[in-house]
Amino acid sequence: MDYQRPATKDPGEWLELCPDFSRPLTEQLVELILNYEPDLRESIKWNNLCFSGRKLVCGISACKNHVSIAFFRGTELPDPARLFERGGAGNTNIRSIRLTSLDGFNRRSFQELLRAAVELDADPAIAPAPKVKRKAWPIPEFFKEALAMKQNRAAAENFRSFAPTYQREYLVWLTMAKRPETRAQRLKETLAALKSGRKWVDRKSA
Repeated sequence: MDYQRPATKDPGEWLELCPDFSRPLTEQLVELILNYEPDLRESIKWNNLCFSGRKLVCGISACKNHVSIAFFRGTELPDPARLFERGGAGNTNIRSIRLTSLDGFNRRSFQELLRAAVELDADPAIAPAPKVKRKAWPIPEFFKEALAMKQNRAAAENFRSFAPTYQREYLVWLTMAKRPETRAQRLKETLAALKSGRKWVDRKSA
């Protein structure tokens, strides 16, 4: 969640708009995925480049300093090479691979993982694994205090009206700020966006 790309529905334009660091890596990964599974279809969802068969199989998120490959039914896939990040993704079936380079990347295992994901997606008889409810993300005290201020009443009301998923995006982003000046800037940006009823992904929209 450290990069917001201008909205586009065109996969080619999406690649061109990737950050400088992650663009070459993303292009290599796209080439790998389509070489391994050429029948997958490309589309843009949630500002990510997604690959679908019968349904969504995997997606790429290109950030400023890394690239993530998310497998939408990752909890159901074998991962003997331990490509997935440890810890999982809460109440979803998604599991992700985080990369800063392809040096030393186990391409054979990745190809096998992708093949397993495609085969799983292609079989309508196998229902997705049930979601496991995750704990709510705590609201940091500095954000609670800001929302309680009279001048931020509209922001507080809009925040409470959001679905938990959209609330969580703001909470994670605010909590992940380590430096006081970064936290202050994110809080200011959050309150301005919430006042206008904008979700995290649209927070910079005029």
